[in-house]
Amino acid sequence: EAQVATRWSSASVPGAPSDPLPTDPRWAGGSLYRDERDQVVPASPEALWKVIEGIGGEHGWYSFPLAWAVRGRLDRIVGGVGLRRGRRDPHRLRAGDSLDFWRVEEIEPGRLLRLRAEMRLPGLAWLELRVDTDGAGRTRYRQRALFHPRGLLGHAYWWSVSPFHALVFGGMARNIALAAAEGADGPGSRRTRRRREGVRR
Repeated sequence: EAQVATRWSSASVPGAPSDPLPTDPRWAGGSLYRDERDQVVPASPEALWKVIEGIGGEHGWYSFPLAWAVRGRLDRIVGGVGLRRGRRDPHRLRAGDSLDFWRVEEIEPGRLLRLRAEMRLPGLAWLELRVDTDGAGRTRYRQRALFHPRGLLGHAYWWSVSPFHALVFGGMARNIALAAAEGADGPGSRRTRRRREGVRR
C-alpha cells in the first residue's frame, strides 16, 4: 500500500552528493552537454504535474519503449541496476526515491522533478522535467537532459547517442504533453482524438 518507509533499491551511489550538480554555474569547470525541449500543453499545470510525477515504473517513459528496454538491458550486462527497480509508489515521488535507473535528486511538487542517472555511464547525467506558465498564461512543459562527461570516452558517448535524442527526448516531450491533455479532456473526447491524429502525422 506504498507505506513502506524504505526498500533495498533506495540505497544511493556512494560519493554522489559530492559530484557536480546541474545547477553549478558554467564557470565551475568542465563540459556540460544539454538537450532542451519546450512544449505548450493544452492542460492545467496540475494535469501536467500528475503525468510528470507518475513517470517511470509501469507507466514507462513516454517514448520509444524498445530503446529504454535495450538501455536497461545493456546497463545490467555491465553491472548496473537496469530498469528492474521500478518505483516505490505508483503515484507519488519524494527526494531520494529510486526510479528505474534514476534517482530523484530534487522535487518541488507542482513545479520540478530532477532525476540523476544511476546507470553505468562515462560521466554524470540528469533529467529535469518542469512545469511552467508563460506570459500568455499557457501551461508549458520544459524538459532538460544534461550530461557531464568524464574524459574522452564521455565526450564520445554523448556524440554517439545524440542522433537519437530527437526520437527519444523529443518524443518524450510530445507524449507527456499529450498525456496531460488527455487527462484534462478525458481519453475518449473528440479533442483528444484529433490531437492523437495530429501527433501521428
